[in-house]
Amino acid sequence: MCGIAGIFNLDGQPVSPVALRKMTDAVAHRGPDGEGFYIDSFLGLGHRRLAIIDLSPAGHQPRISPCGNYAITFNGEIYNFCELRKTLEALGHVFTSRTDTEVVLHAYIEWGPACVERFNGMFAFALWDKTRASLFLARDRYGVKPLYYTFAGNTFLFGSEQKAILADSTVRRELDLEALLEYFTFQNIFTDRTLLKGIRLFPAGCRTLLPLGAAPGALKIDRYWDFDFHEPETARTEDEYAEELDFLFRQAVKRQLVSDVDVGAYLSGGMDSGSITAVAAKELPYMKTFTCGFDLNSASGLELGFDEREKAEHMSYLFKTEHYEMVLKAGDMERVMPRLAWHLEEPRVGQSYPNFYAAQLASKFVKVVLSGGGGDELFGGYPWRYYRAAVCANFDDYIDRYYRYWQRLASNSALKELFKPVWDRVKHVWTRDIFKSVFERRDQAPCSPEEYINHSLYFEAKTFLHGLLVVEDKLSSAHALETRVPFLDNDLVDFAMRLPVRMKLRNLDDVVRINENEPGSKQSKYFQKTNDGKNLLRRVMQRHIPDQITTAQKQGFSAPDASWLKGESMEYVRRTLMGENAKIFEYMDKDVLQSLVEEHLGGVQNRRLLVWSFLNVESWIESIF
Repeated sequence: MCGIAGIFNLDGQPVSPVALRKMTDAVAHRGPDGEGFYIDSFLGLGHRRLAIIDLSPAGHQPRISPCGNYAITFNGEIYNFCELRKTLEALGHVFTSRTDTEVVLHAYIEWGPACVERFNGMFAFALWDKTRASLFLARDRYGVKPLYYTFAGNTFLFGSEQKAILADSTVRRELDLEALLEYFTFQNIFTDRTLLKGIRLFPAGCRTLLPLGAAPGALKIDRYWDFDFHEPETARTEDEYAEELDFLFRQAVKRQLVSDVDVGAYLSGGMDSGSITAVAAKELPYMKTFTCGFDLNSASGLELGFDEREKAEHMSYLFKTEHYEMVLKAGDMERVMPRLAWHLEEPRVGQSYPNFYAAQLASKFVKVVLSGGGGDELFGGYPWRYYRAAVCANFDDYIDRYYRYWQRLASNSALKELFKPVWDRVKHVWTRDIFKSVFERRDQAPCSPEEYINHSLYFEAKTFLHGLLVVEDKLSSAHALETRVPFLDNDLVDFAMRLPVRMKLRNLDDVVRINENEPGSKQSKYFQKTNDGKNLLRRVMQRHIPDQITTAQKQGFSAPDASWLKGESMEYVRRTLMGENAKIFEYMDKDVLQSLVEEHLGGVQNRRLLVWSFLNVESWIESIF
């Protein structure tokens, strides 16, 4: 985990060292262990280092090739860098450090832009190629590491976070209303837009070469990889799939333990983080684990089951980990919101403040932490979603069904009223078209339940998982912590994409309609009827963790906010949103917004996700403008 930033004056004007330093300093929290700068006339690269591998000065960045023709600023980890290094050494390359960054640099020199296709890891980097007079940028397959960019006149600016770009005085701060509408439709942003007009998020699985003299805005992005969930031509037995999955899972966890600093793990009490901890603990005796629980004194109903500390403590006992816990209370959301909004930069999926506290806890003891992210999206962990569109008349019917479900915050008609102050400026935006555009690389004529579900798995990996990864990166980076995601190992992902749907789910024609705002409800109702989802993964993980964990109902990492927002946190909600002076009212109708909030506070309808989104966007506006 590091922070990168850079300036490329396409018209050949020299880069200002002061401007480059300001951009790099803006992401200093990502890398407190060192800083570095490289300037070659019209091109400048900045770097803030979080030292993980090769802690010596040899790991300093930006790194320059021995010939002087190449320079790189890199963020991330390449887990197969040792194997790649051996291949490159056999081809005559000489190395002077033990870092993966040096391997990436030499890989580009040897294989050019195609080098990224060989990397198994998480990364975002910029590499200056003098031989082509071009800047090469790339982002990992899944989008674990973010990379933002913009054009400011004849200048191309980029960074690990938007705040690096905003440090340049020529960049205007203007809210992107189309992105705001997109967010309040999906509680996510599916396009490459951000909430700041003109600043874009470089797509996952993509690369580009930007030459000197290019026209501003002319960024030709090349996709080198994409998810491809599909049914295998020849299926094997369940036992054969189970053996391969177990091998690949253990291999993935072991690969991601490479580090010269302590590695810990989140231990939520669920199957995915528990299984990762079980395998890692065999390799790292007395490894440290971390859990965030919740004070349930003011919780009610299904939220009384949201605290999983007891399960986590039991697994810590079994795996002999050094275990640490933190208990969140109602006031902790209000307390952290300004810092959260500044680090998060823009809201994405879910209510992310518990993740901020979890990262804060882990960072007190380790620099690297393993996360269970990706297990649900790869192996079918959200069956109540997929089954809504498993049997469809045609592709457009599928889009209609799934689009209606993914309107997580408000309906189109409600959004039209909510956005009344700016509706004339966004009424041309069709969010259904945005939704459908996610599938532009997929077959538009699925015909079986399995094919429709593979479409849904593709959609959620491209959007929901990506949103979770962006959030996790920002919140761990806030505490100079690197989060690794073993489920997103290339070999394991390739296996998951060709695993038959019926190894993940079995009741393909059973549709259960449940309120998205009630996570406990939808899970309990669904599992009472089918006990479905992640079937093969559950079977295999029984080799590593107790049966009561692998057979348990899925419980997301959520605070009891439905109760807290209309209880102990009600005063915070009223003070922020129910007065006259909230900044969000410049873009949203005050009466409509307050009516929606009042529905939750009065217990008329559970709108926890929407109320959270209002609070988060209000704090974001205050932090930016």
